[in-house]
Amino acid sequence: MSNQAIATNIAKLILKSGLQPFKTTPSLLSKLDSRVTQSILSDPNVPTKSCLRFFNFLRRNPSCKPDLPAHLILVCRLYRARKFAEMKNVLKFIVNGGNLWSNVERIVSSIGGEFNEPKFVENFCDMLFRVYMDKRMFDSSLEVFDYARKNGFEIEERSCFEFLLALKRSGNMELCVEFLRQIVDSGIEIRVSSWTAVVDGLCKKGEVVRAKALVDELVCKGFKPNVITYNTLLNGYIEIKDEGGVNEILSLMEKDVVDYNVATYTMLIEWYSRISKIEESEKLFDEMLKKGIEPDVYVYTSLINWNCKFGNMKRAFVLFDEMTERRLVPNAFTYGALVNGACKAGQMEAAEMMVNDMQSKGVDVNQVIFNTLIDGYCKKGMIDEALRLQNIMQQKGFEIDVFTCNIIASGFCRLDRREEARRLLLTMEERGVAPDVVSFSILIDIYGKEENFAEAKRLLKEMEKKGEVPSVVTYNTFIQRYCKKGKMEEAYKLIDEMKERGLMPDTYTYTSLMNWECASGNVDRALELFNEMPQRGLNRNEVTYTVMISGLSKAGRADEAFKLYDEMNTQGIIPDDRIFSSLIASLHEAGF
Repeated sequence: MSNQAIATNIAKLILKSGLQPFKTTPSLLSKLDSRVTQSILSDPNVPTKSCLRFFNFLRRNPSCKPDLPAHLILVCRLYRARKFAEMKNVLKFIVNGGNLWSNVERIVSSIGGEFNEPKFVENFCDMLFRVYMDKRMFDSSLEVFDYARKNGFEIEERSCFEFLLALKRSGNMELCVEFLRQIVDSGIEIRVSSWTAVVDGLCKKGEVVRAKALVDELVCKGFKPNVITYNTLLNGYIEIKDEGGVNEILSLMEKDVVDYNVATYTMLIEWYSRISKIEESEKLFDEMLKKGIEPDVYVYTSLINWNCKFGNMKRAFVLFDEMTERRLVPNAFTYGALVNGACKAGQMEAAEMMVNDMQSKGVDVNQVIFNTLIDGYCKKGMIDEALRLQNIMQQKGFEIDVFTCNIIASGFCRLDRREEARRLLLTMEERGVAPDVVSFSILIDIYGKEENFAEAKRLLKEMEKKGEVPSVVTYNTFIQRYCKKGKMEEAYKLIDEMKERGLMPDTYTYTSLMNWECASGNVDRALELFNEMPQRGLNRNEVTYTVMISGLSKAGRADEAFKLYDEMNTQGIIPDDRIFSSLIASLHEAGF
């Protein structure tokens, strides 16, 4: 029986089976070869759907799997029938088929007949480009792109965009930038959103300067950034805390007459607040309203959060009322900021009112909110209220975590109820809560106050055995206790140990040392430490100045004390009554 006769017989069986699964006889199947398969798939009398069912039947039979030409014939038929999803699947079979896979030039040259015409080949290349991309075979996608470009075909801009996104998601920004340049050089009209995605990828990797250089390069080639491009760069510079970069982007936006959108205002309000320019944030907020740009919940939450952090609770509550009047629904972060701010301000009643309000609005009270409230009560010395909230928290199904334990233990310590704090921390593990560095630091402080240095040191070793690395706070606890006992040599040894571990003494460390050097009459040594602080990048706070001015005053060094007082005022640090008392005393010491 000839190949044509075999093909005709099988075609009849295919037509007869209709929508039913295709069946054939073993003898007929044994005569099926690549030429017969190609002839059946090319037969215009066999519907495309039937061809696809026959093709899938062959793929399930190891003895007669379709070859590359058979795949391509079906691809062509599916293209003609506008069945692009099925066409893409067949291309995936080629890519995944091992022995079917070949370079793009051979694959395209295998397409024969009426389909070997430019429009089909162009669409075929575009789809093959996408298939390779989906399989993360990026080099093969680029091979298709190069082939298409050299032969006068164009890969669709949308496909190029998706390829850029795929490279970005894979973290391959080098290839992403390189491909963007290839797109630009090939003359494909690329949307601003496509190349902005590449800028965003660089910014997310912290390569903001390079991202800015890429934008400059594209601008020189006639591309125009939009507000999203500038927002991307703006966010990049904000993330790396580059104030100069932020200002440069704002200048460019002004020069190019690019108006801010709500995202721009949100970022800038957050940025200026973060660098303690809350007044600038408020100005931007007012400007936003005047321009008719509706602030969203994120803008309000940012402003509320920073006003709370700066202690401007009255303004924070005004903003909260304003956002609800605009029918904006506060989220857990909005409420969390207000609860935290109220707790820090000691306004526990207001904090609880906020919690009640968020529950009435259907916003879940999370563990962070509970811990914040417990901390607020502990700092006010209201330990019974804190314990009441702990019980409510457990009743609502929240497990007591390490933060809860540390907060309550600190609350007990503030009330000098050290035994209860110790008991809580020592029984944490029995409750399934692993102590952290803060837990150990609180315990070490308890033993330090009891002058039980042996137990404190034992805890330090136990802490390290459990994988908890001592922090600056842990060391400060020891240093302060040694200083109070006049064991300055031990204190300085600990500072050396800190440095060996890569931990740098902080403002608290220096202030503790200065305080006890002054108390021991070593004012010059205290001054050395005081002058060393800026060299170490440490800010001198009100307590630091108070310690030093007091030490100089007691030593009768009034001129130096008053000089530091002037410096303190220049730094914007407000002196308290202790400093005035020390300065007056220094005048008496000096004989005035």
